[in-house]
Amino acid sequence: MTVFWRIATAASLLALAGCGIAQSTVNALNPFGPSREEALIEDARAGPERPVVDQVLSLEAAPTPGGIIVSSVGLPPTQGFWEADLTRLPSEDPSVLLLDFRVLPPLTPRPVGTQPSREVLAGQFFTTQDLTGVRTIVVQGSRNRRSISRQ
Repeated sequence: MTVFWRIATAASLLALAGCGIAQSTVNALNPFGPSREEALIEDARAGPERPVVDQVLSLEAAPTPGGIIVSSVGLPPTQGFWEADLTRLPSEDPSVLLLDFRVLPPLTPRPVGTQPSREVLAGQFFTTQDLTGVRTIVVQGSRNRRSISRQ
């Protein structure tokens, strides 16, 4: 094997290894980095018909053909919250995709229960066109929000 082929093989293996590291900035399959949390002071967005979730626990963006799937786990105050949805909000900054994590409350009073029994998952697909110019994705709850940014 010539020196050229050895160098090309080594470079290919190194690039491929970088794609296998989920948090790597070299990973072409992970366009957004890890999420960051920010506390919110007050919540004026919550309405009685479809309130926002109490806390946003996690936020991820998974690339798919033609766009990404944004998924988030929220924590309501009790068990029984359902029909979770990520609702797009207008943003003053066109580089920010701003989403509210909305859930419907239980139909009857429910116990608090353990944290895993209260967790609710919401997801939303966004096309490549939806993401034109977007650098940051933010998902808000009533007490905090999480954000991820392009690397």
